Amino acid sequence: MNNLLFVDASPHGNHSLGARIARDAIAQWQAARPHARVVSRSLGEPGLPAISAAYAHALVARQPNSDPALACSEQLIAEVERSDGLLISTPMHNFTVPAVLKQWIDYVLRIGRTFTSTPEGKFGLLADRPVLVLVRSGGICTGAAARQPDFLTPYLKQVLAVIGISTVDFIYLEGHAPDDAAIDAVRGQLAASTLLARRATEAA
Repeated sequence: MNNLLFVDASPHGNHSLGARIARDAIAQWQAARPHARVVSRSLGEPGLPAISAAYAHALVARQPNSDPALACSEQLIAEVERSDGLLISTPMHNFTVPAVLKQWIDYVLRIGRTFTSTPEGKFGLLADRPVLVLVRSGGICTGAAARQPDFLTPYLKQVLAVIGISTVDFIYLEGHAPDDAAIDAVRGQLAASTLLARRATEAA
């Protein structure tokens, strides 16, 4: 397990709190892997191209994967396929995923490529791999103190399960202005995630 895909959905990029914690997670991943490869996919500027009519037609017509209209989708799917682990850093926007992450999902979830549909339901075509999702939320959305709904967590779980990925952990950084203690507490949860715990086990 040497290839990590980091997907950053924050509009603030490297300046976001989520990105700061993601860098700690990446450092832990790399600590036991001097030759580890990290592929970073920022969904902010310049962003992914909009879903086009040509892309929609290529899907409906079941065009070959080499069709130019599918090039962006193929690239994003290939990044997932080549990864041994996936790290997603995302804010929660209006109780769910931000638009840029939804667009990435729309390109990665592709019938006949990452999942198949049968009378019994949809089944994933990708191999499972550990995923860690770092969620930055201005409101409190977990535990007894939750004051807002969380549609992000069940949605991402379902999305990833559809393509065959079920080993998913979530870590939340909540509140408009979390203090250093809250940030350190989140950092302390990283090593217990399946993504990084597996790293430690393999390194032993």
